[in-house]
Amino acid sequence: MQEPAPLIDIAHVIQQAVAPVFLLSGVAAMLNVMTSRLARVIDRARQFELDYHELPVGTERHVMRGRLAALARRARLINIAITLCTVCALLVCLVIVTLFLSALLSMNSPRLIAALFVIAMLALVGGLVGFLQEIFVATASVRIDPPQDRVIADLSEIRGDD
Repeated sequence: MQEPAPLIDIAHVIQQAVAPVFLLSGVAAMLNVMTSRLARVIDRARQFELDYHELPVGTERHVMRGRLAALARRARLINIAITLCTVCALLVCLVIVTLFLSALLSMNSPRLIAALFVIAMLALVGGLVGFLQEIFVATASVRIDPPQDRVIADLSEIRGDD
């Protein structure tokens, strides 16, 4: 049986593990944002589904179907982003575990550590691309125009004069 790694080696491994731990914190923050967006999409979709059945058959239902389709696309993209960022976090955890096991068992595994880290970064890139696509879909489906069904009587309404 091998001697346990000296304390100084473990201290060095802890120093090496600090950067991946910070990366984990960043990925966790991204996952928090993504899950919040997913929850918001789900809430809106549920409300739109309820509203859909109350609409008369015709143009309004067609518009609502388009909105529901955009929400479904957003949900799929966020799910992909969440999955890839979670894979990234798991791989970073494996990097940290491998660092410690390498020190404790006196193994030399830089290629394994590098491979895990590179795959983690690819998963993170994929997750961020999915997140960016979701943002594009969300902004494309937003309508920001003033209502056209009411004519302002005079400028005093705009200025707020009483």
